Amino acid sequence: MGRALDGMACILATGSGVARLRRIAYRRPVAGLRIVDNPKKERYEAREGRQVLGFSTYRRVGDRIVFIHTETDPLVKGRGVASHLAAGALDDVRARGLKVTPKCPFIAAYIRRHPAYQDLVVSVDELRQRRSAGC
Repeated sequence: MGRALDGMACILATGSGVARLRRIAYRRPVAGLRIVDNPKKERYEAREGRQVLGFSTYRRVGDRIVFIHTETDPLVKGRGVASHLAAGALDDVRARGLKVTPKCPFIAAYIRRHPAYQDLVVSVDELRQRRSAGC
């Protein structure tokens, strides 16, 4: 009892019977992480040097990016790689003037938690209008 597993909060029992939260030491973030678009593989990559630590696959459909799947190396779990990857990819989408359809559950959740990116999402109504117009 009293051990934190994989960054989860841990409650300790005290002698007086009062529970308290134990401080958790989170893993150090990955230094030198770069987010790069790899259009040949249709994915954004989180790289440390030449090593790919995570990626988010996508399909380009007209003026939007459909994010399909995000994955990170288990060895860097809990170090913010996936969050940096999502932010970097979404920042790049914005810089290119594109829109997003987040089919990937992680990217969708990241956008919900970070309202600054919600304007990039193509709404269901907008998709219907595009389809009826033949776009």
